[in-house]
Amino acid sequence: ERVRRLDAEAADLRAAAGRGTVAGNLTGALIRLFDPVAVSIVGLVIFRDELRARLRQDRPGAGVPVLAEAAAMIGGYLGEERAMGRIAADADVDALALSLVGAGHLLFADRDGDPWGPEAVEKVVRAVIADVVQRRLL
Repeated sequence: ERVRRLDAEAADLRAAAGRGTVAGNLTGALIRLFDPVAVSIVGLVIFRDELRARLRQDRPGAGVPVLAEAAAMIGGYLGEERAMGRIAADADVDALALSLVGAGHLLFADRDGDPWGPEAVEKVVRAVIADVVQRRLL
């Protein structure tokens, strides 16, 4: 169910391309993506081989299910922004997406600690995308 909900989130995120800021759109997507339930699910998927195998029956591909779909969602959005000229034309959107999902997972993985606020998440997002946002202006 969680993986299927990513499809709707991906459509919403792609629809946001060209509106607001790239960093703001990505920040919101990561916060929604890594809610407490999703973080718990990722932990289950990582440590249960049989669960990963079942998830891959519906959605084959490399990587940890849920996180791989999240990277595809963010990569698709960044591709839209690249096509609109809001990030550099040579931006490696797949590598950026992996970086953002990995960083997001690290930020939210500590369920016992204080949750990261939107400002902290946006700070990380801005650091990851800074080069491709700046180079679009060159």
